[in-house]
Amino acid sequence: MYRLLFRLVLSRLDPEFAHHLAFLVIRVLGWPGLRAITRAFTRPDRSLVVRTLGLEFPSPFGLAAGFDKEARGIPGFGALGFGHVEVGTITALAQPGNPKPRLFRLIPDRAVVNRMGFNNAGAEAAAPRIERARRQAVRPIIGVNIGKSKVVPVEEAIGDYLVSTRLLAPHADYLVVNVSSPNTPGLRGLQELDKLEPLLAAVRDAAGGVPVLVKIAPDLTDEQVLRIAELTLRLELAGIVATNTTLSRDGLVTDPAVVAAAGDGGLSGAPLAARALAVLRLLRAAVGPELCLIAVGGVTTAAEVRERLEAGATLVQGYTAFLYEGPFWARAVNRGLTS
Repeated sequence: MYRLLFRLVLSRLDPEFAHHLAFLVIRVLGWPGLRAITRAFTRPDRSLVVRTLGLEFPSPFGLAAGFDKEARGIPGFGALGFGHVEVGTITALAQPGNPKPRLFRLIPDRAVVNRMGFNNAGAEAAAPRIERARRQAVRPIIGVNIGKSKVVPVEEAIGDYLVSTRLLAPHADYLVVNVSSPNTPGLRGLQELDKLEPLLAAVRDAAGGVPVLVKIAPDLTDEQVLRIAELTLRLELAGIVATNTTLSRDGLVTDPAVVAAAGDGGLSGAPLAARALAVLRLLRAAVGPELCLIAVGGVTTAAEVRERLEAGATLVQGYTAFLYEGPFWARAVNRGLTS
């Protein structure tokens, strides 16, 4: 039913407008009465529980950062069956993001190009919403993804991240340092070790014991991935999120004119799967069996989620396929994982 609706209606709407419409429905599903009814049909089986980061995740499958930028839909996403919700990316300063249009579908590739630019109302506005969601008796695990404010020079990035850390860590189950979005100028340069090590150490020390992970790009070389893996172990961080969106446009089947019209931005969805899986395997071999690795990039089906788990993922996240599969995607994945 949803696929027919997508083909006939949603695919004809501006992608960002369609996203906002869907998000309104998700927020309504988070209302207490409707949340209980919805959860009766979507609750993950107890056999899917994962214990990591000192937490109990109801399912290994969660929602990646980027969908709930303002931390407004956490109860609704939990009602739909996601075991965890990573909100953000949230910045210390409020910012409107990049000019519109900034979100584009590549439907033949089941992919999305986005150059949203961390549009959000800032850490101070998000903190009380996360705190309220965390007080719910039944809720998903809440991760908070933080990034650099666009107007802050790279040289002052540590102080900017620390503002977000101090405001948000007290309300987060875990914290993710995003240094890998392609849509904030200079951000990916923070993946260079001389910049990354002091940043991660500062956030770790300011987080007050909340688990801290780092999110990396798929466009790093294998050597760079291994260096970040070694740094993560040396700093005793809680884990790595792999991977963010890619700048590559290789192998797409969408009409090249449509791809060109979409322009710059990060590509997510099915075309990212092979590289994201390769980075995951590389990381697991490098960090050993214990470190938490959250795999994200190009998963749609339960079989693909299971493949990531078998390749060494502790948890798996999705985002882009949600736009194509509809609101009961997490329920379908969780049921597939138990079969």
